[in-house]
This record gives sequence, structure tokens and C-alpha cells, in this order.
Amino acid sequence: MKKMMKKTGVLLLLLFPSFVMGGGGGGVHLDTAPVDLSDNESLKNGAKLFMNYCLSCHSARFMRYKRMADDLGMSDQEVLDNLVFTGAKIHDTMEIAMPAEQAAKWFGTTPPDLSVISRARGDDWLYTYLRGFYVDPSRPMGVNNVVFKDVGMPHVLQGLQGKQTLQEDGTLTVDGSGSMTAAEYDKAVGDLVNFLAYVGEPVKAYRMTLGWYVLGFLLILLIPAYRLKKEYWKDVH
Repeated sequence: MKKMMKKTGVLLLLLFPSFVMGGGGGGVHLDTAPVDLSDNESLKNGAKLFMNYCLSCHSARFMRYKRMADDLGMSDQEVLDNLVFTGAKIHDTMEIAMPAEQAAKWFGTTPPDLSVISRARGDDWLYTYLRGFYVDPSRPMGVNNVVFKDVGMPHVLQGLQGKQTLQEDGTLTVDGSGSMTAAEYDKAVGDLVNFLAYVGEPVKAYRMTLGWYVLGFLLILLIPAYRLKKEYWKDVH
């Protein structure tokens, strides 16, 4: 009995972080992220946004440029010419040039690596978070976030979205100063989250496709297995 309780406790400990991180919105409604790992154009645009707006501070050290190029159907030279701004080589991982000590000094803490952020926080959390910044003069970066209260990160996509204001009823209004419309910005953030979901598990799309083949094989195997079972038990009776 004690052994069973111990095993149950270990299982709960393993599962509990996923419940905490998956829900991560702290009671805030999370919008559904438009994640589609089969949408190559979305992934390519997400990669472009990540390289231009995220990689200056956040690394993705578990992902190699070469792996991304192969998965997204891009040539090595295309990636090097359009997506690599750090002098990295095609087989390098996505590291940042900013020293960790300087990052901690500027932002109060070292910006986290984003390799598995979609699995840790959840796609819906990321999608809502990146659309949830609003002006807050009391904060060091001048912004706050409806999902992550007292966030220490600047709104790096503000030039695209514009400035948001949090109203008394909890809604957010944009001032229209961004280079994108609200729909265009939501689409851009969706592409970025889609890319981060891919980075978190590059083989997920292949794994899901392979799963259907496995189920199909097992279904076909069921026919001879059933007939063999009938043939075997015929003599037993």
C-alpha cells in the first residue's frame, strides 16, 4: 500500500507542473492560438519575426539553423542571407551575442531561452501574452501585461501593434500607431507562436502523421489476428 501511494505521489509530482504551466494565465482568459504545423508559410513568417524581434535577447539553443532550413523547405543560403544576423554558420544553434551578465544588468534577469517555451507555457498563453501588452508608466519598461503582471520585458512588437491602453472594464484598445492593423498583428503573432510551437517539438508534425500510419497498420493486422483467433479456438470447443 505504501509503495502504491509513493508511486502515486511521484506521478502527481510529474503531472503537476504541466497543469500549472499549461494553465499559466492566472485566471485571465487565454485566446486560442492558430497553431498549424503544416502551414509552411506561417512557419517561415514566424521564423522571420523570431529572428528580427526575439533572437537579439532570447536564444533557442536547441534548434539548429540547418534543421530549420530542411524542415521548412528553405535552402541553406536562403536562411543565411535572410534569417541569420549574428554571423552564425548554418549548422550552428540559435544563440544570441548578448552576454548573460549584460542581459541580467539591463533587464534585471537573463532573458530565458525560448526553445521549449511553447511546451512550458502553452501556445494559448504565448498568443495571449504577445497581444496583451499595455502602456503602464509606473513600470521600468513603460509597459505591463494582462497575462504576466509586472512583466520586465519591453514590448518589442509595439512598432507593429501600436500602443495599447487597458480600460477600466479590462478591455484593451490600440491607438493605431502601429504599422499593422489589429487583424494583421494577430496573424503575425499567430505565425510567431506557430514557429515557437515548431521549435518546441520539431518532429511533432511527423510524429502525428506517423501515428495515423501505425493505426492503419494495426487496423489491417486486426483482420488476420481475428481470423487466426477464430481458427485456433475452433478446435478448443
